[in-house]
Amino acid sequence: MGEPKSIPMVYVLIVNWNGWQDTIECLESVFRLDYPSFRVIVCDNGSQDGSLEHIKAWAEGRLDVAISQHNPLRSLTHPPVPKPIAYVKYDREHAESGGDPGDADYRLVLVETGANLGFAGGDNVGLRYALARDDFDYVWLLNNDTVVEPDALSRMVERMSARPQAGICGATLLHYHEPEVIQTLGGATYNRWIGASRFIGLFQLASKPVDVDDIERRMSFVAGACMLVTRSFLHDIGLLCEDYFLYYEELDWIQRALGRYSLAYASAARIYHKVGASIHANTRVLDKKSRLSDYYHIRNRLVIAARFYPATLPTVYLGLVVTALNRIRRRQWDRLPFILSLALGMRDRTLENAKVSEY
Repeated sequence: MGEPKSIPMVYVLIVNWNGWQDTIECLESVFRLDYPSFRVIVCDNGSQDGSLEHIKAWAEGRLDVAISQHNPLRSLTHPPVPKPIAYVKYDREHAESGGDPGDADYRLVLVETGANLGFAGGDNVGLRYALARDDFDYVWLLNNDTVVEPDALSRMVERMSARPQAGICGATLLHYHEPEVIQTLGGATYNRWIGASRFIGLFQLASKPVDVDDIERRMSFVAGACMLVTRSFLHDIGLLCEDYFLYYEELDWIQRALGRYSLAYASAARIYHKVGASIHANTRVLDKKSRLSDYYHIRNRLVIAARFYPATLPTVYLGLVVTALNRIRRRQWDRLPFILSLALGMRDRTLENAKVSEY
């Protein structure tokens, strides 16, 4: 008989920014996973609300997450998992060098990045920790404003085992406040001519049957809120590009991997997402999307087009006219100055800065 197969080791990587309540709720669900081999890295992006102290208090059993008795997802986080949970805390430099060699017994790694590095920057600190140790098979990039089903990670690893050419796997993301409504089936399609993406299955009911193979063919990228990434992908393609700060990093990642890695979708892996809570933005309702969210969505449409599809820039810029008219229709007058500024400023700078960054 052959040797029994070892269970793949997974780092679960969560970035926190002034959102310890969401992060603790997420951690309560993560530490209920039925998957037997994982460690959790929480990278705090320069929070000003005492996030790390609250997360440490939770790990020590001195603080519980407050969830309404009427919350339909309460069973994913209650009763609280047994405490204390052993943790170790590092600054950015120590973490990026791999931490202490003997810290493998700590199930929770807390990292102070020292500043708000954005989505990619915060994740890259955790990815450097994992790569410096090189003792893993996958890293699961998971938004802090999510709650996961106990079998979610097992389902994703199972799908990746069946798709050896895949570099990133997505899951079924559902709206936290409407648990039967889909945010995305794995990821999104991207229309290069207008520079816009659309989540697959957006607002459909979760009870609707899905064709996994069809979705995997359609996906341009996996949704950044939930990405299971292989060790080989990280070694071959590199880290997330930090030029974007928010949005489009996952599309940039897979564009750099075209022809080398495919994408996978684990339909049975269910993640409930608060959609925008991690940056304090309501992206579920377009009229309530924050200025920060709006700015980076528009800015990075131009950046990604210039970097990978420069021939489409004329039509992408034309799309900004439609964007401006929509903001006028919604009486979002405060958005017009930065749309004009981006259109004029990016026109001169985008092509100059369109080289792919190396990380």
